Amino acid sequence: METSFTDVVVIGAGQAGLSAAYHLQRRGLEYTVLDAEAGPGGAWRHRWKSLRMATVNGISDLPGIGKPAVDPAEPSSEFLTRYFDAYEQELGLAVRRPVKVAAVAREDADPAGRLRISTNAGDWSAKAIINATGTWTRPFWPIYPGQFTFRGRQLHVADYVSANEFRGQHVIVVGGGISAVGLLDEISQVTSTSWFTRREPEWRDAEFDAQAGHNAVALVEERVRQGLPPQSVVAVTGLIWTPALRAAAQRGALDRRPMFTAIEPDGVRLADGGLVKADVILWATGFRAELEHLAPLHLRGPGGGIAMDGTQVAAEPRVHLVGYGPSSSTIGANRAGRAAVAALLKLPGLRPQAEAVDLPDPKILA
Repeated sequence: METSFTDVVVIGAGQAGLSAAYHLQRRGLEYTVLDAEAGPGGAWRHRWKSLRMATVNGISDLPGIGKPAVDPAEPSSEFLTRYFDAYEQELGLAVRRPVKVAAVAREDADPAGRLRISTNAGDWSAKAIINATGTWTRPFWPIYPGQFTFRGRQLHVADYVSANEFRGQHVIVVGGGISAVGLLDEISQVTSTSWFTRREPEWRDAEFDAQAGHNAVALVEERVRQGLPPQSVVAVTGLIWTPALRAAAQRGALDRRPMFTAIEPDGVRLADGGLVKADVILWATGFRAELEHLAPLHLRGPGGGIAMDGTQVAAEPRVHLVGYGPSSSTIGANRAGRAAVAALLKLPGLRPQAEAVDLPDPKILA
């Protein structure tokens, strides 16, 4: 296959990738977006149908064009896929799919040289990349003694479809984040559940204010600046009591237990020696950043993470990570896309190939 040449390759077309594409196009830079999905929507294409717009965390508008009117009862997977599709079409963004990136490597020893992006659809050569691959494709599964002896079903939230498939079964949910408590609420309405976490969750009675949110993001930023693996923002801010979660607590679904010590064929063994029988173990244990294709660049440091300077990899100014660490929220992803493009314009040899594009003023998609 022939090699395609461009200035910037964006890897991924979720919220962060589309934001980056918008700002690249607006600033007149030559770019291509490579997306592994079969269609628009990013990770939202795979969310469970019961996750509706009324219950998802705040979804930020994409830059330049706002969301259409929201039906709170519509599955988020359907609404956001439709929104992302219309956004790409309205702006004519240069998205190629399905294209799976296998590896990104330096073409030579020149620190200002080009990068080679190898894919299942051929190679691209670029002066820089903006990586926006998110986390959905890398669910994290902890390992516990006896895990593979369990006779019931084990699944990660990435594989969750509906609570109805668990009727009449006892479900253990493991994890202390938003997905864990949301699914405990849902599943406990149709069957019995038990909840296990490594730490006692911290709860808030109301939404945290702007200063608290800023402080939480700053803590995550400091971790990635030091080259440590990023924490989720919710790990810093805690969980918020909503009416639905208060109702779940009244049902006993949020009676948290400390982590079990082992998994056995019929359930989990507790630290006090007791056994909690179960038919299903649902791992709501989060995700890790999908960065394996960047391994040839050797970006990880001794702390296990990638040292960052804003969106830029500190040791490699040609590589920017958006939707990573502090920019993993939808609002943060939008800002990161803009920041990455502004930083890339400072690279030697990376200049607009055309006049800045007059993209439409902010409006709402019909």
